[in-house]
Order: sequence, then C-alpha cells, then structure tokens
Amino acid sequence: MSAPVSETATAALQEPDQPPAQRGGKTPWWANQRIGLLVLVVLLATLFGVLRPAFFNQQLVVFPLLRDIAMFTVVGLAQLCVLSIGHMNLAVGRMAAFSMMITGISYDLWHFSLYAGLLVGLIAGAAIGALAGWVIARTGVNSFVVTLALDFLLLGLIPLVYTGLTDNAAFVTKPDGMREMRNYSLADICIGNVCGSPAVPQLALFAVIAMVVVGWIYSRTKLGRELLMTGTSVKAAELSGIPTARRVITAHAMSGCLAALAGFMLAVSTGSIKATIGEEFMLPSFLGPILGGTLLAGGFISVWGTLLGTALTSVIRKGLDLLGVGLESLNIYLGLILLVALSTDRIRTVLSERQEVRQR
Repeated sequence: MSAPVSETATAALQEPDQPPAQRGGKTPWWANQRIGLLVLVVLLATLFGVLRPAFFNQQLVVFPLLRDIAMFTVVGLAQLCVLSIGHMNLAVGRMAAFSMMITGISYDLWHFSLYAGLLVGLIAGAAIGALAGWVIARTGVNSFVVTLALDFLLLGLIPLVYTGLTDNAAFVTKPDGMREMRNYSLADICIGNVCGSPAVPQLALFAVIAMVVVGWIYSRTKLGRELLMTGTSVKAAELSGIPTARRVITAHAMSGCLAALAGFMLAVSTGSIKATIGEEFMLPSFLGPILGGTLLAGGFISVWGTLLGTALTSVIRKGLDLLGVGLESLNIYLGLILLVALSTDRIRTVLSERQEVRQR
C-alpha cells in the first residue's frame, strides 16, 4: 500500500505545467517568457538582416542556421530532462561522443545501415545515461560530481578506442543516405503536389520528433508528472509512492539518448564521426532550456522555451559572425545580450507580480 499523498505532492501532480512563480495567478500575455523570446528572435533577425542582407540568404545562412538550431535544441532537451528533477548533466557532450563512437563502429565494422547505426547509438546513449543515474541514485552523490567524473572518464576512454580502431581519429565509412541527409531540405520531400521549404533542412525533423516526444512525456504521461514531482520535492514524491531512484535513472537515460541524437545530427552535419563530437555542447545545453524558462531547481520545464532560447543564441552568434565580430568580441556581445534578455524577463515577471497584487 502506498503512503498517503501530501497536499504539496497533490498540488504538484495536478499542476505539472505551471512554474511555481505562476501558480495561483494567471500571467498576462506580455509577461510570458516565451513570447518575449520570440519577439527578441524576430527583432534580432530583422536587425541583422537590415545590417547584412546576406543574413536572409537561404542556402548560405538560413539553411545552416536552422540546422544548428535543430541540433542545439535537441542538446537543450537532453539537459532539460535532468534539469526537470533538479540535476545537471555535465557529460552531455561526451555522452554524444561515446554514442557516436558506437555508431561509428557499427558503420565501419558491422556495416549497419544509416538508421540501424542511429538506433545503436541511441541505445548506447541511453545506457551511459542510465549508468550515471544509477550511480547517483545508489550513492547519493550530487549529479554535478558524478557527471563531471563521467566526463573525464570518457575524455580518456574515447580517444583510446579511436586510436585503436582508426587511423585519423575518425571513422571513414559513410552509410548510404548520410550525404543526402546533410544536404537535402524539406523541398526534397513532397506529398502529392505539396513540397517543403528549401530553407529548412531535413535534419530539423529529428528536432521536431524529439520535441513532440519530450513534450508528450512531460505533459501527458504519469512518468512525466512523476519526474516533475521528483524535481519539485524528493520527499513529497517519496511520500506519494513515487520510486524516485528509478525516476533519477530514467531522467538521465533520457538525457543520454537525446545527447546521442544530437551527436548523430552533428556527425551528419559535418560528414564525419570523430572523437571530438560534442565538445561544444556544454554551454548550449544549459542556455536553451534556462533562457526558455526551465528551472535549475527542477519541477518545471518548457520544451517550446528551449527551442526559442536556442534560436535566440544561434541567431545572435550567426548575426555577429556575419558582422565580422571576432570570437572574443562575439562571446562578450553574446554574454551582454543574454544578460539583457534575462534581465528583461525578470522585469516582466516583477511587473506581472505587481499587477496581480493590485488586482487582488
């Protein structure tokens, strides 16, 4: 027989999609964080387009930009899964590299097809993520420490495997369909007389599928509610009869699986499976979901917010790059713009809270 459900647990299970700051009052549309992010993305894209008309070039700018947004959105979703329970995954990039190493082996040695190799990589990612979650659940050690240790372990292991199996730290076998997936857009997918956009890469479909699946899990399933409940309060979740240890393992397995998918998208984009895959994943994995409204403390996630947060950072990077801003200056400008974005969101929240107080 399960333990009685506390009032806190019941409230959290009934309202899994509302952040704590918004429970008990309706937030006006102008204070919605996702709307603010969307406005910023549109304004910045317009500004960069005015300053550099080449920003709207479909093949040279928009196509690779949307491909990056799709990939980093999946990276953000990988981090979002563990943030939902109040954890962090500092090994998200190395998990992607490990998964793609297994995928590369399946292509090079086992001669798997493109999607069979992807499936192997997803399983490998879920397994390494589950291992991290199991260690955290069994030992009680903070996820920061465990995933950091795992990151260093994989940092040493992956190059050793590549050195033993390859000549140039990269797998050279390219399965049929990889080149087409990298270069083809939705315009090459036609249903009847209706074709997709030439500016949207086919790789974006992976991000759409990932968003739909993650959104469905957290908004429509018992598992998603239990993950959010675990992030809100572990004690309340345990009193509600939720197996929190298993939910920790599940969240990290989901994170590893999505990291593997992001690694596959990067491998397809670059046309190679190498040991350095995922090295740039750490910062974007946090920026997207946190800018989008996902709480570091756990208990609330935003899938759409992750997409918009990722789009904002990608547009800023691409726009400043077209303006000829150097790498060092680009990082400074990026940091300042992100600070303004976060400050603007905080101002909207404060104004919204004051309006709610006056209405009472």
